[in-house]
Amino acid sequence: MKAPSLTPVLPDTPVRTVAEMGLRELERIRLILRGGSVIEWRRMHFQAREEVDRFLRLCQLDVSRPFDEAWARLVLAEAVAYLRKTFNYRVADAVAKPGEIHDLFLLASGAKGNARHRRIACVVLKVMHVIQHIEGRDLLFRLAISEAELAELVMEKVLGVAREMQEKGLPVVEFAHSIKTQDSLVTKLLAKKETVAAQVYDRTRFRIVTRSREDLLPVLYFLTQRLFPFHLVVPGQTENTLVPFKGVLEENPHFEQFIPNLHLDRNYEDREDRGGNTFSGSSYRALNFVVDIPVRMDAYLPPPEEDMRPRKGRVVISLVEFQIVDEETAKQNELGENSHEAYKRRQKKRVLKRLSQGLVVPKRQG
Repeated sequence: MKAPSLTPVLPDTPVRTVAEMGLRELERIRLILRGGSVIEWRRMHFQAREEVDRFLRLCQLDVSRPFDEAWARLVLAEAVAYLRKTFNYRVADAVAKPGEIHDLFLLASGAKGNARHRRIACVVLKVMHVIQHIEGRDLLFRLAISEAELAELVMEKVLGVAREMQEKGLPVVEFAHSIKTQDSLVTKLLAKKETVAAQVYDRTRFRIVTRSREDLLPVLYFLTQRLFPFHLVVPGQTENTLVPFKGVLEENPHFEQFIPNLHLDRNYEDREDRGGNTFSGSSYRALNFVVDIPVRMDAYLPPPEEDMRPRKGRVVISLVEFQIVDEETAKQNELGENSHEAYKRRQKKRVLKRLSQGLVVPKRQG
């Protein structure tokens, strides 16, 4: 008999308008818009224990339960051991052995401790972030669960949040789900230079269409509060031709006051090399990003009190792609060279050319 779900309950989260957003929200949104990594950050932005607790629950950890607390402490101890062994890094006891896990995040935010503690706590959390990924992937490989079953669990979780968005009156006119067919996967992999299945991030994909462009940021931020923690965006996998960061600053003047405190300067994106999707039309606009959605696997594991595994993690992470676009842009994206039909035609032409290298002359595409 399968064990009952121990998924942490999230407290209710109000919808936050752009006018209500501050430095914390701006940094989290920017991370997604550019497909960045929290490894580049110099501090966190938690100011109260309740904020940290909500974040941990979003990560699928309820540290009020002994087994989740023990798991978090194990990851912390391994991160500290790694830093001390590899770099002879001095980790203060206030960081290595906090009174409660929440304190670690408050130290990294400067809400507790001093500047030295903040720097050390940030370094430790970065290592914990990597260990969390390794453990989540390792657990998934060890469980007797098919890819289809995992996709079903993820879909159930995402659509639950979609219903919540509808109940709260968020201006979403479409929330659609799709899974790539075998033929689509083969074509996509053949069109890439690296034909590795693990590099297809949008096997499971959700498309969200908002009523207007002004609704994009509130919807995006709500997802980071109810569905996936902001730090689990996959670096380097964002394609953003819709919401440039500098445009966000220009359209919302109240953000200007936070510019001096940003982790990266306001022009950082201008210096990045963004290849984009070579098969999209030149005027195609959308925000595509990939996240690791954390999913508890209690139903596939023994009850915590009977768990004899040496490593007792209970959370896996599953890659999911999101596309967010406003309704007017969505209509424009279906016209002329931007249409999905034209996209697939260009993609197939590339694949046929690669397959026929020196063997046959590709037929002219209609």
